[in-house]
Amino acid sequence: MEHQSKDSARFSLIKRAKSFTHAFRGLSILFKSTHNAWIHIAVFVVVVLLGKLFHITHIEWALVLLASGFVFSAEAFNTAIEIDINLTSPEYHPYAKDTKDVAAGAVLIAAITAVCIGVCVFGPYVISFLR
Repeated sequence: MEHQSKDSARFSLIKRAKSFTHAFRGLSILFKSTHNAWIHIAVFVVVVLLGKLFHITHIEWALVLLASGFVFSAEAFNTAIEIDINLTSPEYHPYAKDTKDVAAGAVLIAAITAVCIGVCVFGPYVISFLR
């Protein structure tokens, strides 16, 4: 196991800033290459507008934001897995397909969870509004 030199182990604001540029580049790749991410953004905008319209509570905002972050994170992991599988297994392989399908399933789980949270948060407001 290699030991890091004192210089490379030392905290550096420049290195931290560079790590953020890599993360923002990753988000750029996500939104440029993943059409479903745009659907998530559109739904998120609608949810934020509904939250403003119904004046949801701080706890409800926390739940909605947590669910939204869960979906965006799942989509990002799914995209990263797809990029890696496309690189490491360019020809069709059933395990590569299984890996991609399981990752896509994880996004579906996150999205279904977010919908359930959305129904719990917004359902009473919508029912009250329709009465």
